[in-house]
Amino acid sequence: MRRGMSGNARPVVRLRPKSKPQAIRHGFPWVYLNELVTDRRTSALVPGTLAVLEDPERRAMGLVALNAGSKIACRMLDRDPEAVIDRAWFEARIAAALAHREQLFDAPFYRLVHAEADGLPGVVIDRFGDAAVIQPNAAWAETLLEPLVEALVAVTGVDTVLKGAGGRARALEGLDDADAVLRGGVDGPVPVPMNGATYMADLEGGQKTGLFFDQRDNHAAVARLARGARVLDVFSHVGGFSLAALAAGAASALAVDGSAAALGLAERGAEASGVAARFETRREDAFAALEALSGEVFDVVVCDPPAFAPSKSAREAGLRAYERVARLAAPLVGQGGYLVLCSCSHAADLAAFRAACARGIGKAGRRSQIVYTGFAAPDHPLLPHLAESGYLKVLVFRL
Repeated sequence: MRRGMSGNARPVVRLRPKSKPQAIRHGFPWVYLNELVTDRRTSALVPGTLAVLEDPERRAMGLVALNAGSKIACRMLDRDPEAVIDRAWFEARIAAALAHREQLFDAPFYRLVHAEADGLPGVVIDRFGDAAVIQPNAAWAETLLEPLVEALVAVTGVDTVLKGAGGRARALEGLDDADAVLRGGVDGPVPVPMNGATYMADLEGGQKTGLFFDQRDNHAAVARLARGARVLDVFSHVGGFSLAALAAGAASALAVDGSAAALGLAERGAEASGVAARFETRREDAFAALEALSGEVFDVVVCDPPAFAPSKSAREAGLRAYERVARLAAPLVGQGGYLVLCSCSHAADLAAFRAACARGIGKAGRRSQIVYTGFAAPDHPLLPHLAESGYLKVLVFRL
């Protein structure tokens, strides 16, 4: 046992002799279960327990959060093994994250904390003006949620804090899926100004935290290509690409999604943006809609589906799905028009995704050139040591 500055005894966990401690020392934030010495004592520790990580020679490497029931057994919290994880510690991390976002944006609408890349492993915080949504996707963050919320309020001044508990990550940590209101409350969707449009974010009932800030720069890039264009936005969610395009001067936009709630928010966003007269929605399965629209011609076609390859085991099936999307969408693009294809699957890297899209376009009998490659906006920083944090890819093909 080791005692931290708080005086509480901390358990010690150790890397296996054949593990590679240099990866941890160089900044890799995780220890997988098969890299850790595990025994009955370690397995009995409550998920989220703070522990001192040692290398095989028993030298302390830092303070980690332990979850022996997860494939990711340890998440590095602090290189100081004596660090105290309290409100002050959270405030320092959140303040550093906030300084970067305030450099980027004039208005407080952004991803405030992007998990490991911002030094808060497994924690996502999106800010919507005076409200914030926290996704505590790791057991340690669930355990220390109260000081995390106190720090968030103290640093940012938000008066509403919601907990979003949906998603695959929490299930992998053995956590529940119960959303909660932690501070204040909201009376309905929150208007979010972005790229000249106004989006309506459902913080309590929407996907993830209610809006996808990661596509902000890609929305803007596609909008520049859509002036005067007829736009088709498939898997549209709340109208991310289509509302930005209309705000930039697109002639019309059709948003297709399977969710009536998402399309309702898109319509409200179009009204708030003053572009409702040029905006239509269609509730339908995306693949069925692409087939039903055969014969129609658009200047810009956007397909931004959910993750088809959320894990390595789903990679090949996911790539086939991306190829199918490209094959069905390419015939709908007019000569000299643009096909925008997106992937948020970390298991499908850029090269594999690009190849799948190119195959689909080729099978549709079209020739193409790539004119833009996009990634997540800079409020979603990439941890260089963690390939999984570079999940978003956007390709724009001119056909």
